[in-house]
Amino acid sequence: MLCGIPALGSGRCDIAAKSPLTGAIGDSNMGGFFAPELRFSGFDHLVVKGRAKKPVYVWIHDGEVEIRDASQLWGRDTFETQTMIREIHRDDEIQSMVIGVAGENLVRFANVRNGMKNSAGRTGMGCVMGSKKLKAVAARGTMNLEFTQPDKLLEYSRQMNEMIMETRWARAQSRYGTMIIYSNTNTTGLIRCRNFQYNLMEKGDVLECENMDEYSVGMAGCYACPVQCRHRYTLTKGPYAPLYGEGPEYTSQGAFGTMPDCASLEAVLVANHLVNMYGLDTLETGNMIAWAMELYEKGIIDNQTMGGLKLEWGDSEAIFELIHKIAKREGFGSILADGMRPAIEKIGRESEYYAIHVKGMGNLQSDERPTPSFALGIATSTRGADHLRSRPAIDLYNLPENMLEEIYGGPVSNDYTSYEGKSRMVRWQELLYAVVDSLGLCKFQTVFCAVHAPKFEEWTKLIEYSTGMKIPKKELMTAGERIYTLERLFNNREGFSRSDDTLPERYFKEPTPLGLPIAKGKKIDRAKFEGMLDEYYRLHGWNKMGEPRKSTLKKLNLENEPSQLL
Repeated sequence: MLCGIPALGSGRCDIAAKSPLTGAIGDSNMGGFFAPELRFSGFDHLVVKGRAKKPVYVWIHDGEVEIRDASQLWGRDTFETQTMIREIHRDDEIQSMVIGVAGENLVRFANVRNGMKNSAGRTGMGCVMGSKKLKAVAARGTMNLEFTQPDKLLEYSRQMNEMIMETRWARAQSRYGTMIIYSNTNTTGLIRCRNFQYNLMEKGDVLECENMDEYSVGMAGCYACPVQCRHRYTLTKGPYAPLYGEGPEYTSQGAFGTMPDCASLEAVLVANHLVNMYGLDTLETGNMIAWAMELYEKGIIDNQTMGGLKLEWGDSEAIFELIHKIAKREGFGSILADGMRPAIEKIGRESEYYAIHVKGMGNLQSDERPTPSFALGIATSTRGADHLRSRPAIDLYNLPENMLEEIYGGPVSNDYTSYEGKSRMVRWQELLYAVVDSLGLCKFQTVFCAVHAPKFEEWTKLIEYSTGMKIPKKELMTAGERIYTLERLFNNREGFSRSDDTLPERYFKEPTPLGLPIAKGKKIDRAKFEGMLDEYYRLHGWNKMGEPRKSTLKKLNLENEPSQLL
């Protein structure tokens, strides 16, 4: 709705289908420049049905849509594909969302890419495009966006950009990107190292964001973004040099640094480049590699299983080799390419205990045992283990409880190790993120990591000045509730229920071994977790099994929605 306005990173694009990774709702959000270019081409939405007999790409330009042959693009990486499309049409302004070799090979966590870094990474939407033989969607538009009150919109957009840049979070991001998160989480003991064996990387100083100064050549950002939160970096030595890339995000620090216990920033930068080139979800790839390394350490898989490849902690070459093998579906890489649940079936049930996933999707490098709100968030997310669906990151800030009550509409403990009120936090963040994704704005420029960032109240004015529609805060929150309930209905229909809203057993059995006193020795209390889950369902208006009640569906005008009638 707000994609293309001059504020708050309004270049977001959402891609959705049933997830080939989990079988649940599949949905991934991507920044960059594709989404506004699609709007400039005259379209807000694109629905792709069926499957082509041979590789194709969709070409959209000024109100017209064509399906074109993509034979010459098939087999190309994500960078080459975008360049070739621009060469074919002789227009360097074209924006494309593309898949790489991983999507073509139906890796179940293949992503969709735009530019050097922008990725719709989670839930395997690149695999869906690959299954349709759809290599790319390219857009080029010269049409205008019409706003009902352009002068007011321009002025209010300026205020919103100033509002976000006044936060310490945005200013720090502008300097170092999301890598700034790592220092606090690692020092405290809130990250995963050696898969799930440790909650702090003792050799992790090399991954600190300040070390990017050696490689960074400047910062870049997405459309209409005042923050500019990504590094543009170069590597001038080593077997992969010369190399230019963008990032890495905090997720890549963990995926290829902390989780496999690899104390090399250069290795993280190379791995980040490789997954972007192949079109792989950085988080899922790192999660699968760290899991395989622990299985190798435990003797559950061996050199014969790996075709002679040794999977030793910290070995960057092993990490690179597995990325290649996953993307190309070679050897053991093909087993990992199917995702956690199918891989467990093939490797054996003894491997399941070491798998850190929810609903078949791997978790971020974070360790949620000291943070019950984060733990509930990954357990109940409709997509699977997920830090982008409901995470109340400000829970870590020890904010005054009266401030938290004002934000969340009820009592919430400001102790992030507490279970009190955390269901309320998670549910409110779900509504916020559902709405911001629908509006096409950047999630980082909301109440995610910055408590004074724009939220429902500010969005109502942006909507009015852009479209003329007056939608008060309460109705926006109801829209968020409707979105999340629809996703829940879809998952219920596909067989997901309360038993899937849980955590890996290690969260309940193994206390955190390291970290500051507030984080050390923590594990999730099963009874308290179940209590949080009951409260979470109640706040949503769902029954004890996590199914929306008829009264809730009626209140949300969803009583005739097909998913719950089947």
